[in-house]
Amino acid sequence: MSKTNTGNGSRIPFGTVTITQKSKDLIMDCLERGRVSGGVLVGKLEDEMARLLAVKETVAVSSGTDALILALSSLYDFGAERGDEVILPALSYAATGHAVVHAGFTPVFVDIDPETLNIDVDKIEAAITPRTRVLLPVHLMGKPAGMDEIRIIAQKHKLTVVEDAAEAWGAEYRGRPVGSLADLGCFSLYIAHIITTADGGLVSTNDERYAEVVRSLRGHGRACACKVCVSTVSGGKCAKRFADKTVGDRRFRFERVGFSSRMNDLEAALGLGYTDVYQELIDIRHKNLMALIAGFKQFGEFFQVFPEEAHEMIGPHAFPFVIKPGAPFDRDVVLLYLAENGIDPRTIFASMPTQCGGYERFGHRLGDFPHSEYVGSHGLQIGVHQDITAGDIEYFLECIGAFIKSHI
Repeated sequence: MSKTNTGNGSRIPFGTVTITQKSKDLIMDCLERGRVSGGVLVGKLEDEMARLLAVKETVAVSSGTDALILALSSLYDFGAERGDEVILPALSYAATGHAVVHAGFTPVFVDIDPETLNIDVDKIEAAITPRTRVLLPVHLMGKPAGMDEIRIIAQKHKLTVVEDAAEAWGAEYRGRPVGSLADLGCFSLYIAHIITTADGGLVSTNDERYAEVVRSLRGHGRACACKVCVSTVSGGKCAKRFADKTVGDRRFRFERVGFSSRMNDLEAALGLGYTDVYQELIDIRHKNLMALIAGFKQFGEFFQVFPEEAHEMIGPHAFPFVIKPGAPFDRDVVLLYLAENGIDPRTIFASMPTQCGGYERFGHRLGDFPHSEYVGSHGLQIGVHQDITAGDIEYFLECIGAFIKSHI
């Protein structure tokens, strides 16, 4: 792997970025050819990501949020109506809820299972109404949601399932990559994630009909939504472009209300550099995550961490830990202590319906989602990236041990 950028000067930064020589060569080639908009490299990235995720197709877009918006918006071609309901966990990065609203659906929030930090599958059916259209599980912090139960519920009620796999690169559920377990999967390629195009996102699916609609939506709803665009990739003549005299130029025929959500070749070049080192990155990060989970057993009186169960592999996005009730310290004190000792921490996300002001109009009150709200107030995370060493992990565990001793 190429040299990495180690971030903000902390001994243990939250994340680092691996920019391979392959990425640099591809970027320079784009610049020299003057082909920087979406083209051949975006297509290659889509093919490589489909291979990694074991799906028929992926569609590259401008962000993980747009991946969710477009995946949900594609459902209007298949019978969904504005205002239909999407069931999702209360605890997630705000983009999950934002995407539901931006796509024109109504979010219906369900509390999480505090052991997994994912949607409590036992509470889903109680939230289903005649307007429910979609189940939107989130694989939070890379831990797979309970997809067996979710698919059974979806089949029973004839619902579409869309996976929010933004943080779940490398995650597996019963031997299959997440993002291949539902009708549509959505990934983020933002700079903080395992594979990055700086910004960017990806929609995965085994249904070519969904892929075609998402390709149309990312380009303002254009009628031309071929998997490979001859005009863009090779500069050749497209037999379809002027074939219909009533339409004229298909590139300026818009069949649906779409978005400007394309990825460009410079971004794709950065992402393609990860394909050769992907498994190496996953292996290093997963080893770090497992070491931290094991190391925190000694602090079980004060902190909760999620386990990796036999049927899964957690995607090693980050290491989350939650202060237990009754601990003699609060989160702010832990955050400050870690930062002062060269460790760059983050909080875990908030309860969207009750801890994020933008959702007040949906009428929820603090206390409606107690497990999500508790994690929103008591959860922390640190990085598990490829530049963290065994010595760094030992240092972090020593810091936590020293902190506990000074506060009990």
